[in-house]
Amino acid sequence: MPFNILYRSSRFFFLTCLFHCIAAPLYKVTLPDFFLADQFTSQVQALRSLEFYICYYGWADVAHRSNKCNSYNVYTVFSFIVAVIPYMSRLLQCLRRLFEEKDPIQGWNGLKYFITIVAVCMKTAMLLKGNEDKLGWKISAWIFSVTAAVVGTYWDLVYDWGLLNRKSKNRWLRDKLLVPEKKIYFIAIALNILLRFAWMQTVLGGFKSLHTHASTTFVACLEIIRRGIWNFFRLENEHLNNVGKYRAFKSVPMPFNYDEDEDKDD
Repeated sequence: MPFNILYRSSRFFFLTCLFHCIAAPLYKVTLPDFFLADQFTSQVQALRSLEFYICYYGWADVAHRSNKCNSYNVYTVFSFIVAVIPYMSRLLQCLRRLFEEKDPIQGWNGLKYFITIVAVCMKTAMLLKGNEDKLGWKISAWIFSVTAAVVGTYWDLVYDWGLLNRKSKNRWLRDKLLVPEKKIYFIAIALNILLRFAWMQTVLGGFKSLHTHASTTFVACLEIIRRGIWNFFRLENEHLNNVGKYRAFKSVPMPFNYDEDEDKDD
């Protein structure tokens, strides 16, 4: 909707960030760009549902409720592509920051997303090709999935949230906290770990009492909840880092025009 109503500037800002995510690593990476890309890594199942929607209503026999999508090679290929795109976007963003900022942390962060890409591909291949009962596929999916979960959990807590610092004056947290109740942070840590490993149920075979698709939907909803919790503490840590290093406006550009404000002052 290009009309100048209902916060057009916000829509344009969102679309600009979205384009930067898709076109990574062609643009300088700012916080809104990698923050949005992180959101999409938690929306893989939603993107796959959109793919299934297009296939089911576009090619399948809806009147007879027949589902032959898994038999199409194109659908199988896109199942991999759709799942990999969000993580690949973050990987390319990390590589861009690695070469620009010369920060080795970005290289390790990129490796984290690469491991996740391998884990997602292994799990997808196992489920789509009917290899759940083949020991080799199951062990491979297990190894990469557990590795991705452990590394991702550690990165969330230590680097994204800045917690688990045993030398901090707030033991196992960080020196500066915006939430007065320290127990909130420990609850968030426990929930993040629990919800991070909840999606491992899809590798183990799902919840036995639920249908396969119901189990996948349930786990996807838990991941969205985890991402919502992650968002709060990630932004808190970013804010404290920016204020501490006097770089709030440089690292987090705001969607308004500085020149107009200066002209008004003059």
